[in-house]
Amino acid sequence: QSPNSRRLLLEKFLFKIARNWISGNTYEDALSSARISNGKGMSAILNFLGEDTTDERVIQQTVNEYIMLLDLLESNSIDGCISVKPTQVGLRIGVDSCLFNLRQIAKKAKNLDRFMWLDIESYPFVEDTIAIYLKLLKDYKEIGVALQSYLKRSSSDLLHLLEQDANIRLVKGAYTENDEIAFRSMDKINSNFSELMKTIFNSNDGKRNTLFAIATHDPRLVNEAIELSKKSRTVKRKFEFQLLKGISDEMKTSLVKQGFRVCEYLPYGNQWLPYSVRRIKERKRNILLLARSLIPS
Repeated sequence: QSPNSRRLLLEKFLFKIARNWISGNTYEDALSSARISNGKGMSAILNFLGEDTTDERVIQQTVNEYIMLLDLLESNSIDGCISVKPTQVGLRIGVDSCLFNLRQIAKKAKNLDRFMWLDIESYPFVEDTIAIYLKLLKDYKEIGVALQSYLKRSSSDLLHLLEQDANIRLVKGAYTENDEIAFRSMDKINSNFSELMKTIFNSNDGKRNTLFAIATHDPRLVNEAIELSKKSRTVKRKFEFQLLKGISDEMKTSLVKQGFRVCEYLPYGNQWLPYSVRRIKERKRNILLLARSLIPS
């Protein structure tokens, strides 16, 4: 067998595994997954995979894909929204390019009254992503940004975002950073997640009914969020749980039954390999999930 044949066989094998947490290669696959999510009482968050793009032709194709996706969510009456990575729509080229492209997508989302999330990426892009987000928020209120608990800067970023009535998705973080800028131990990452979550639940001075998303599969943090939601009776921030496709399905079912809003994050596209590798590296628990997926049920 040639090296190319071996590579194709390996990719085919890995794709079968990756189907645990991605919808497939096409928007039809994503819409199919979204319908399944809706059928289980969950909303869908669609993400067209791709990042670190500098090819302007590919960037424009990505912008067009998201605009088409919003139209398809609407025409198919699917309860769902989109999530975009800034580096897939021009942030590698520059802030102005990225902002221009995100405005095109956000304008379509606003016209259809659909929500839009900005994913957060590795540390070098965090500052620009937050700055871009706050510019977009002035014109498009139904737009949110992710914040990572493993970054030491996130507590100050959170306070700044809360002052601006931001919609926030709280995640742990999926990138590798050095000790100066990031917490490395899981205990510290979890502790910071807890502190950031408390800050948001205790923040009752919002001028509007903003959204807060808890995006973790950690049962302790999920249970803590439930308890905080019960105590924070005056909280003005709606909140929801966001969980990855194919992970913690029992938890999702339980949360839906308890009456919480649950959203399933559904990535799709042919750039599934780098996404899947990062998911596996991100947490030891995901390696166990990978091993489990190899065992026939």
